[in-house]
Amino acid sequence: MSNSLRRNLFVLLLGILSVSLKSVNAREDAEMGEWCIADEQTGDEELQIALDWACGRGGADCSKIQRNKECFLPDTLKDHASYAFNSYYQKYKHKGGTCYFNSAALVTSLNPSHGRCKYEYFP
Repeated sequence: MSNSLRRNLFVLLLGILSVSLKSVNAREDAEMGEWCIADEQTGDEELQIALDWACGRGGADCSKIQRNKECFLPDTLKDHASYAFNSYYQKYKHKGGTCYFNSAALVTSLNPSHGRCKYEYFP
């Protein structure tokens, strides 16, 4: 194999590798999101207290979990709390806000959006 052919093959392989790495990085950026959701092991009373705080003093946008809005269904405490917790977390995570809610919540890398209900994500 001549040096010229080796050089051309090497350049071609570098080009393919570069494109592959760019594709992987773009996919990882999209998949590396973090959302805050209710912990399924948390009792209803504790979830309700945390939901009330998030939608009240916490400043979460809970308008989309109101009746006839896009995130009202499923109409469960866990789902409404998850939406509210995530709203708070996305709004305040870069200002020191956490996904704690007295151990009622946890961070997930799986986007909890469903149907018309879109959970916010801010990198």
